Amino acid sequence: MRMTAWQNSLGTSLLERLSSARKVGIVVMAAAFLAGCQADELGYGPKAQRPVSAEVKRKMTELNMSSTSPIMVRIFKQENELEVWKQARNGRYQLLEKFEICKWSGELGPKFKEGDRQAPEGFYEITPGLMNPNSNYHLAFNLGYPNQFDRAHGRTGTHLMVHGACSSRGCYAMTDAQVQDIYALARDSFKGGQRSFQVQAFPFHMTPENMAKYHDSEHMDFWRMLKVGYDHFELTKVPPKVDVCEKKYVFDATPLVEGIPFRATAKCPEYKVPDRVALLIDHKQREDEKKFETIVAKLEAREERQKRWDERQKAIAGVLGGGQAPSVDVAGSAPASEQVEPVVADVAAATAAPKARPEGEVATAYAPSDQSGGTPGNFLKRWLPFGEKTTDDTTTVGPIETSAAPAPKP
Repeated sequence: MRMTAWQNSLGTSLLERLSSARKVGIVVMAAAFLAGCQADELGYGPKAQRPVSAEVKRKMTELNMSSTSPIMVRIFKQENELEVWKQARNGRYQLLEKFEICKWSGELGPKFKEGDRQAPEGFYEITPGLMNPNSNYHLAFNLGYPNQFDRAHGRTGTHLMVHGACSSRGCYAMTDAQVQDIYALARDSFKGGQRSFQVQAFPFHMTPENMAKYHDSEHMDFWRMLKVGYDHFELTKVPPKVDVCEKKYVFDATPLVEGIPFRATAKCPEYKVPDRVALLIDHKQREDEKKFETIVAKLEAREERQKRWDERQKAIAGVLGGGQAPSVDVAGSAPASEQVEPVVADVAAATAAPKARPEGEVATAYAPSDQSGGTPGNFLKRWLPFGEKTTDDTTTVGPIETSAAPAPKP
């Protein structure tokens, strides 16, 4: 049966419309597909679901680690380091990756109150509910600040994170690429059954040397407490069990009476720490304390020498008429180009009358009377380190002599 021209025209129009609609549908489907696989500089797919980087995956293989084994995080402010430790198949944790922290705010010491822009220090447990796949800072997880210890001390603050974007107002900020791996490692550990992972945030590596360096800090008691938890992990390579009682942290502690809980502000119940761990901790604490005290004694002796040196320089400057005293180095002694000898020679030249002496004879440097009834030179002898003995490797300065001044020309 033949189609009329009108029917033929109608059929052609319908076919064109169907073809156009099909094209629109294909475009819409393609756009939806691309939206689901939108690329950025770190890869394709939803950022919270991306796998760890090839480099981290290679390290896990080398260290005999399952991709879903538990993790632990350590943070060190002074060193700008974030470490991810992961459980190997032997049950112990090994350092998997060390990231350089892009930014952290505040200074060494704990966070006290909302708005102080201080990054926290302490022990924190991160649960799946604290993970933020939709962070405005690429990816993030909340530290859970304030924890039981912080609340027991009345400390306040909210939204303290480890996140990307390299911007911090009390957080630990990483680059997007770094937080991508950190987030993926945490996510995969939850998939493997880990209920929470521990974050240990420290001011620095808790060594005797670093502790001694800040021995006069107002935070020293707090840091000594953190060091106990630090030592537990250093010795066992297993994250310690953390509890709070009497407003302090306790580690790997089990109440002697079953069922009695640890309460942050209540008296600690009688508890025990595994014998082997307790012995190891006790030995390490005693050895570290010896090193700490030795280093502090040296530092205080150096500070005292520096103080005496500064006082002597002020005295010399007064004798010279208020001139600027020589600068000193960190060890408390004058730089090689500004030792005491030239200063004393200048004082002698400025105050002693010219007097001819036989060739080879030397003159001892003297200053005018100190106006206290002493003989000339007593003033400087009290302030200059003539024959002073020191307790460390600082060079001892002996009696000072200078060449005789030439006879004045007629």
